[in-house]
Amino acid sequence: MKSLLSPSLLALAAALAWPGAHAAEVGPRAMQLHQRILTLDTHLDTPANFARPGWSLLDDHRAEGEYSQVDYPRMVEGGLDGGFWVIYTGQGDRSAAANLKARDQALGRLVEIREMLARHPQQFELALTPEDARRIVDAGRKVVFISMENASPLAADPSLLSFFHAQGVRMLGITHIGNNEFGDSSNPRQGEGAEWHGLSPAGRALVAEANRLGILLDQSHSSDAVFDQLIELSAVPFVLSHSSSDAIHEHPRNIDDARLRKLAAHGGVIQVNALGAYLVETPANPERGAALDALWDRSEKASSPAQLRELAAHRREIDRRFPVPQATFEDYMQHLLHILQVAGPKHVGIGADWDGGGGVEGLSEISQIPRITERLLQAGYDEQQIADIWGGNVLRILGQAQAHAARLAAQAPAPAAAASDH
Repeated sequence: MKSLLSPSLLALAAALAWPGAHAAEVGPRAMQLHQRILTLDTHLDTPANFARPGWSLLDDHRAEGEYSQVDYPRMVEGGLDGGFWVIYTGQGDRSAAANLKARDQALGRLVEIREMLARHPQQFELALTPEDARRIVDAGRKVVFISMENASPLAADPSLLSFFHAQGVRMLGITHIGNNEFGDSSNPRQGEGAEWHGLSPAGRALVAEANRLGILLDQSHSSDAVFDQLIELSAVPFVLSHSSSDAIHEHPRNIDDARLRKLAAHGGVIQVNALGAYLVETPANPERGAALDALWDRSEKASSPAQLRELAAHRREIDRRFPVPQATFEDYMQHLLHILQVAGPKHVGIGADWDGGGGVEGLSEISQIPRITERLLQAGYDEQQIADIWGGNVLRILGQAQAHAARLAAQAPAPAAAASDH
């Protein structure tokens, strides 16, 4: 449990502590429930900010707009207990040099996450098991699982997966934008087609190794063929850490209803994404695209919160000059409620892609997430189902992956005794 306050005091505390949620007219019942249950998001790209000089996760960064959507004050305000914090690397050209660069970038991001944990032990703690998550929340801290988005850092040496696992990685995404050595992407780059028709031989070996280690496999960003092969090959359920509904908005990154049903039958979970381009049709606007690309390049080089605030102002100016339809909270809920209807509440969760492009009008940063709980209650989902959606489901399948790994370890033959020198 997250609080020992009485329901009446809890409602008052929620209204005072969550001004953003209160302004969005989230009712007392939803606030109380949201405060009680364990709430996890499976795709927090926030570690991209950790190395910026002067940027602290303990500060409130809402003035930085979409360049900072998650920080400790807003996690408290929005009632987010934590989630999976991402080691992200973009897909390089797959040359030996690019693969080594990806490896080094991933190792650097891992260090940055571990350094954050070392700096803020009273607020954050590394989680390695589902039981850890519950214990950490009960102790009043925020949960830090570590995930890897894009297996490209392993291309030069797949055996590094064991090292990343030892350092805390508990979820592995196979691809990002563009195919890699392990499989085909849902968004191959221009000129690429289906290179492997799903997983490559190295990708199949990676699936087996992740199963052996107890790492939860993540299909988001990979092709439909990869999905189909994971159903066949993975000995345990897998997750889509941040994906949406193809039936609501057809997009290569989204998943169709038939596969949603297969995912549920296999025991897996889809965590619903809040990136607007995956939720609604966004008309092409070359001038806007060029301006955003230039701003993205600048954001990659930004070295302080002040520079991020300046970039946020430039982003608002681009939106004014080149307006396009924006996805809304109701668009997000249309995807979430449809996926819940198709897959069932035991197979759905939340992975909004915060600090990685996620966020819509009315759900633009982490303090506003109690609105999701309110709408789920309005849609008729009960408290246990909502608790499953907000964290129980992903913890269940992580536990299944780890239990399978433990069984494999128990069945492994003991190493042969070394020959005696005597």
